[in-house]
Amino acid sequence: MRPFLPLLMGFLILSISFVASAREITDMQGRKVDVPENPKKVYAPSPYGSYALYAMDPSLLAGWIFEIDEANYPYLNKRMQTLPTIGRVFGAGQSANLEVLLAAKPDLILMWAHQNEFNAKEAEKLKILNTPFVYAVDESIEDYTNIFKFLGKALNKEERGNKLAAYTEKTFAYVRNTVAKVPPEKRPKVYYAEGLDGLSTECDDSIHVQLLKLAGDVDVHRCHTSNHKGFEKMSMETVLAYNPDVMIVQEKMFYDIVYTTPIWANINAVRNKRVFLIPKAPFNWFDRPPSFMRIMGLKWLMNALYPKEYKIDLKKETKEFYRLFMNVDLTNDQLQEVLHPTIEYRKTPMGAKP
Repeated sequence: MRPFLPLLMGFLILSISFVASAREITDMQGRKVDVPENPKKVYAPSPYGSYALYAMDPSLLAGWIFEIDEANYPYLNKRMQTLPTIGRVFGAGQSANLEVLLAAKPDLILMWAHQNEFNAKEAEKLKILNTPFVYAVDESIEDYTNIFKFLGKALNKEERGNKLAAYTEKTFAYVRNTVAKVPPEKRPKVYYAEGLDGLSTECDDSIHVQLLKLAGDVDVHRCHTSNHKGFEKMSMETVLAYNPDVMIVQEKMFYDIVYTTPIWANINAVRNKRVFLIPKAPFNWFDRPPSFMRIMGLKWLMNALYPKEYKIDLKKETKEFYRLFMNVDLTNDQLQEVLHPTIEYRKTPMGAKP
């Protein structure tokens, strides 16, 4: 325990300096919390919180909880290349380095309440830091409108939060209006192909396919999710029986062979060239982890499913999204790589639920 005492004393000193300039806010769990007037460094011990903080202001990140694949550097603020990796305090892949966390000097902690993933018992582990923490609540992708508004208040960046919230809600509204005009029987049947062989997927009630629910409840695999991890194992016979109109593919390795593998040739999606590889640079647009990137992913998905009804310029929308949320201006070559990747972005963020 003795080596830990200097770390604890350091956090106590940080907490004393914080008290003088605090203000009270109410977080998304209804807790009243004294937070810094203008937070300088924020630690988010979850992938969802880290991503959302990046969208709000990259300079606020105390550190990543996972290592960033260098292939993703062109799609991120340059500061991210030197940001320390702190790790996460709890959950899958516990690995937080308290010395790195102390050196980062966070003055606020952003917790993420996500289908009870982070509960009060786990939050107790962070109280030893004597740093205030607030909760964002994410039960559905549609909560991101309120999440960005809340982060605007918590971080004293309301203009920024409201701007991201307005974009988000406008996206949801256009999707709802488009889907409402398409009768259920005319909506395409979609199979979400996971795994290197394409024979894993998700039940229609899974958090991992919320975009398919918003896009018209089009998931062909109707069942109750057996566990949080998902990856429901499929047989080729079942997929053939589903005969989906569209396939959304997670792994590039499978995408590269699906059109040339005879056993897949008779599926409508393959026959009609409606198999789509999910963009992942710098973070996954669809799932794993299910972050705010799904806002752009929803536009991409709707454009793939309803090209006539959902009329957008996907290239223009992608550039706008990356400029607004990712703080980068994509070149035409980068845009091409994002939408039609030639490499596989294999590194999975530490702590991202599979």
